Amino acid sequence: MMTRIKSAFEHEGYRVEFKRSSLEERLKSAGRNGYSLFFMQDPFHDRALNLRRAYYYPYWRIENTAERWDFDVARKHYDSGEIDTETAVEWANKWRKWLFKGKAKEPTKEGVVYVPLQGRLLEKRSFQTASPVDMIKAVLEHDPERRIILGLHPGEEYSPEEMAALESIDDANPRVSVQLGGMERVLGVCDYVVTENSSAALSGFFFHKPAILFAKIDFHHIGLNVADIGVAQAFERVAGHRPGYDAYLYWFIQLNAIKADDEKAEADIIKAARRCGWQV
Repeated sequence: MMTRIKSAFEHEGYRVEFKRSSLEERLKSAGRNGYSLFFMQDPFHDRALNLRRAYYYPYWRIENTAERWDFDVARKHYDSGEIDTETAVEWANKWRKWLFKGKAKEPTKEGVVYVPLQGRLLEKRSFQTASPVDMIKAVLEHDPERRIILGLHPGEEYSPEEMAALESIDDANPRVSVQLGGMERVLGVCDYVVTENSSAALSGFFFHKPAILFAKIDFHHIGLNVADIGVAQAFERVAGHRPGYDAYLYWFIQLNAIKADDEKAEADIIKAARRCGWQV
């Protein structure tokens, strides 16, 4: 992607320099005359934008915010009727095979709720409708029968207080188990996903598994959003929720991200920069 970015802006007459992604360099960028493209950082001044992978390589996004729920695609209206179903299914089958190595080929539903966790388990943040621990309690309350697998994030370091809270829930509820990793295996057997805004829910769409979302995110369009319909309605609807997963994935990723190895990637880079206000 870096090569594509360099070429795209050089063709528009710009000199492109790569700087170390550090706080010092980002602060310095505010005093420079040119534009700045940060990697997964808040574009805090009016000539800065944010570059972030669109979940799966080689797809990327260029945005004027670091919050994924405010990305351009998050604000777009999704209409499944505008998507060619055959093209979408063909695309999704290709990427399903590539991303999950056959594990998503024949998913089942075996009475499991998958709850992929992220960080700050005891805190309700501004973009969330409940803290992660309270979200888990909501699953226990609204789904009294299914087994519940809590997935710890491999990249997080959980505090003793957070682990104690999970252990308390685990000890008090024989239906609950806690595991580290194993996302693909659980997506293959779960009935549905409940999460704040973990990308595991997006991966679950490749397995044709519905998701209840307790937080804002860019892939909210076909999820059951607690902020919109409430907790009770989300759980009431989830068993029968069958959106067109492949059509949505095709729209969200292929049609609304920059594919770095596509022949039109450089044009898409410039288009995204202009959409965000750069005069290039």
